[in-house]
Amino acid sequence: MPRVKRGNVRTKKRRAVLQKTKGYKWGRKNLTRRAKTAAKKAGAHALRDRHLKKRTNRGLWQVRLNAAVRKHDLTYSKFINLLKQNKIELDRKVLSEIAQQNPDVFKKMILSLKEQNHAERAEPASPAKRGERVEGSKQK
Repeated sequence: MPRVKRGNVRTKKRRAVLQKTKGYKWGRKNLTRRAKTAAKKAGAHALRDRHLKKRTNRGLWQVRLNAAVRKHDLTYSKFINLLKQNKIELDRKVLSEIAQQNPDVFKKMILSLKEQNHAERAEPASPAKRGERVEGSKQK
């Protein structure tokens, strides 16, 4: 089998790997084999940490929302439940930004949610909702 020297291709690949590991300590910046593993691990850690960052930020938004909602005599879980009952699909990021930057708007939002909740509770339930028999319907 003929010998393949790969002069240009090999050099370009090595240069690309060493470019990625520029600024690393010790041999990881200039020894090709160590630089390769360092670059691969750095990519894996970067991917993992992007997901971790999302998780951390979601927790931060929840804490901010809980703090903002407690000023209005609600808890975080009850607030989220009210949002779901009223079919409001704002995510936690947007809600926490509103609470932090526009507290007046957030207060109006909470008050309207509470009013809608009280209005729903004040309505008498129909006989069908209470489980009573309605004339003309067949129940087993």
